This record gives sequence, structure tokens and C-alpha cells, in this order.
Amino acid sequence: MTSISINSIELLIEVLGTLAFALSGLIAGLRKRFDLVGICMVSGVTAFGGGTLRDVILDRRPFFWVENSYWLWGLIALCLIGSAFLKSKHIDFTEKAIQIPDALGLGLFATLGTQIALIQHMDPIVAVLMGVFTAVFGGILRDIFCNEVPKAFSDHQPYAISAFIGGWVYVILIHLGVTELLSSLTSFLSITIFRLVAINRNWQLPKWNAN
Repeated sequence: MTSISINSIELLIEVLGTLAFALSGLIAGLRKRFDLVGICMVSGVTAFGGGTLRDVILDRRPFFWVENSYWLWGLIALCLIGSAFLKSKHIDFTEKAIQIPDALGLGLFATLGTQIALIQHMDPIVAVLMGVFTAVFGGILRDIFCNEVPKAFSDHQPYAISAFIGGWVYVILIHLGVTELLSSLTSFLSITIFRLVAINRNWQLPKWNAN
């Protein structure tokens, strides 16, 4: 029962995180007034871009969204429903509403990317960066597709930093002999909580001063 419960929680968080990333791509596409194809493309690269980059670098096949094609049907359904029912007055509310599942997704995917890389015997710094790529690269692709400077580089919020710190939490705990489950849970929670606190307190990374 405990194993089933843990797996169910992990699956729920994965679904929420992927949904949040896909929704952020959907919102970006709607704001740019893309057609349905453009909206699906932007939403797809946001949801799957980070994991795909990780799998390309680590030479893992098949890609996770190819192996689990239900994600593609879910993405198409989300874009169809969103395009039909979301109006401009809903966008701001939806963007705020997805901050919590987005933080959950950040924590999950950063931890998962780090874990996968360590299993393939990557150096710890490479493993942590794989976690950051998994969690952040989809959003970077979203902004590039929308012809904008990626927010991960320009909004000065500790987004990628959260994933980076949490990845090292996982690596250190595994090195100390802590179980994989407890290490994963601690890493996930540290990233998610740090991200939510940063949003609540409006933490900003220092900007470069040219003077």
C-alpha cells in the first residue's frame, strides 16, 4: 500500500508539473495570437523540451514522450480546449494559478533529471546540470519560439538556481548513503519550497551593474 501510495503521489506531481509547463506554453501562444498549430508547438516544446534535451545528451531512447504517447494526446486536448474557452480576461488568473504546479514540476523534473544522469554514472556536476536542463530548458524554448528573451535569463528570479541547489541536495544525500526515495523527496521539497518562498517574497537575483 505504501509503495502504491508513493507511486500515485509521484504520478500526480508529474502530471501537475507537465500540465503547468504545457499551460505556460499555451498562454504564451495565445498571447501571440498563434493559430492552433503554433499553440500546440509552443505548448509541446515547453512541456517536453527539457526532458528531450536531457535524453539527447545522455543518449537515451526512446524519448519519454515517444514511449508514453498519452502525453501527446493530452497536450492536443489541452490546446484544443484552451484555444476554445480561454479569453484574454482569463490569462492573468491562469498564469498566477499555475505557479504552484509549476513549482512542483520544477522540483520533480530537476530531481528526476539529476537522478537519471547519476544512474548513467555521470559526474555530479553533469548530473545536476541535467536536472537544471530538464526543468528549465522547455521554458527557454517557449520564449525563443515566441521571439522573446528567455525569462530564465532576464526576469532575475531564482528559477534555475532553485533547480541547481536542489540537484546538489540530491547528489550530496546519495553520496552520504541516504536512500534514493528519501534523497529524491528531500530534493523535490527543497526546490519546490524554495521556489514558492521566492515567489511569495519576490526574491530577485542581483543585476549586472555596468557602472
